[in-house]
Amino acid sequence: MEEVHEEKTLYQAIGGADKLREMVDRFYDLMALETEFEKIRVLHPTAMDQSRDKLFWFLSGWMGGPDLYIQQFGHPRLRARHLPYAIGVAERDQWLRCMAWAMQDVGIETGLQEHLMHSFFQTADWMRNQQEQAHDDQALGT
Repeated sequence: MEEVHEEKTLYQAIGGADKLREMVDRFYDLMALETEFEKIRVLHPTAMDQSRDKLFWFLSGWMGGPDLYIQQFGHPRLRARHLPYAIGVAERDQWLRCMAWAMQDVGIETGLQEHLMHSFFQTADWMRNQQEQAHDDQALGT
């Protein structure tokens, strides 16, 4: 008889809904507390309860768990929903740093953190909608 090996989803690997909620809550707590995340904090409403829920719902499905976001809102249309917000390299990098810190704080296993950060980088970079200004003299032609 053959053994069947089922691979865990990312959702299962991080510890399911409870760990995901803890990670998302820590992400938004850090965003509110740490001045280094000011550029992404100002893109959110004063009360971030809805933002917390939406990220939790989205990541649940994105990681292979229940498709909570899709059940409530349909296809995420991630880039389109973020177009009203100026997202450049600084915002991308702050989001990634905040998420890395949150994952570390809640004890996500190191290898899983690295895997997630690779995926988060690809998505966060795709979300950029601002052209970066050249800052060196050669690029400016001076």
